[in-house]
Amino acid sequence: MINIDTIILGIATLVGMYMAANIGANDLANAMGTSVGSRAITLKQAVLISVIANLLGAVLAGTHVTETLRKGIIDPNLLAGAPEKFMLGMFAALLAAGIWVHLATILAQPVSTSHSIVGAVVGFGAVSVGLGAIKWGKVTSIVLSWLVSPVCGGLVAGGMYILIKRKILQSRSPGEAAIRYAPFLVFLVFVVLTLSLIYKGLKNLHLDFSFWNAFALALVVGVIAAITSRYIFRCVDFESRECKFVIGEGGHLVTESLFAYLQILTACYVAFAHGANDVANAVGPLAAIFAVVKTKTVAAQVQVPLWMLAIGGIAVGGGLFAFGTRVMETIGKNITEITPVRGFCAEFGAATTILVCSRMGLPISTTHVLVGSVVGIGLVRGMEALDLRLVKNILISWFITLPFTMILAIIIYELMLHTFY
Repeated sequence: MINIDTIILGIATLVGMYMAANIGANDLANAMGTSVGSRAITLKQAVLISVIANLLGAVLAGTHVTETLRKGIIDPNLLAGAPEKFMLGMFAALLAAGIWVHLATILAQPVSTSHSIVGAVVGFGAVSVGLGAIKWGKVTSIVLSWLVSPVCGGLVAGGMYILIKRKILQSRSPGEAAIRYAPFLVFLVFVVLTLSLIYKGLKNLHLDFSFWNAFALALVVGVIAAITSRYIFRCVDFESRECKFVIGEGGHLVTESLFAYLQILTACYVAFAHGANDVANAVGPLAAIFAVVKTKTVAAQVQVPLWMLAIGGIAVGGGLFAFGTRVMETIGKNITEITPVRGFCAEFGAATTILVCSRMGLPISTTHVLVGSVVGIGLVRGMEALDLRLVKNILISWFITLPFTMILAIIIYELMLHTFY
């Protein structure tokens, strides 16, 4: 006879895939939104590229050890004597977060899946171990990140856009200026991406680099990439490239075409980093339930099997393919008009902010950073270039995330507790 734990595990597996699909439709859609909005690539190309990059990130650099109670908000030892409550709590958190992200996707609102899981964990923790057991300082730092993440992203992206606008777009020959400054931009991109991969994207490889060793390696990679790009960009006939870019202030095909390549490169990194870090939002709670069913104990950390990361990565890609269009349009078209130049600045701003804030230990959301970067580009262009009503709705959805997932997780947890035990 099948016991209750096995039934819960089976249902939780389906819910985990549901959550993963919603992460793809909302979170992963952010990564390629600016590339699609600027028409640097088509929607089908964006889906293919991001699915591959996300899957590689999940399998090659995914978080193989995950905290069972997200971000240390609750001490797992408080539930050591009640593994069934812990298992139901993880299930409730997974389902509540999945429902909220699904609803936000339907409304075309980019929200943080990490914060959705955090809110759900706080909810079930409040009713299972009490409000006093929750580390409210951690929750407060997450709330503060709603301000830190988008502001930092906006400042970096906006600053980069001002620099490119003055040096390239407003020059006498934007195309020649773009090719002249391209190696420097490639250098910056590869330095940031190399450091990001070492410090954030390859956690499971346990690369023990000091800051200066990592920085030296990033500089070497950046110089090699810059020298290589100097010859490549001078050999490519950008004028013959058939494209339908949204042409910006420079009004020059060479400029937009060159920045399209840089934009796609940074977008691929964001998708890879997403797979490396955020797939665990779906499979982490599932792995915790799996461990409880097998061991009948509660652990502070559990191993996430490679096959689970792979399935999660595939489900994330499937969600992007099936439902990701609406959020892509929000990021890439509706907040402000995106060209390859603006899209590059937004993606570069996001990647740089994620790197710096991660090294400083600040809790940030990739979604919030990227939205802030796009808004920063719009502010540089002028308030009239922004859809302020949409920006307001996005901010409201961010503030709703924690209380909504908390309340929903409590309802689901109590219903399951009374149904199964």
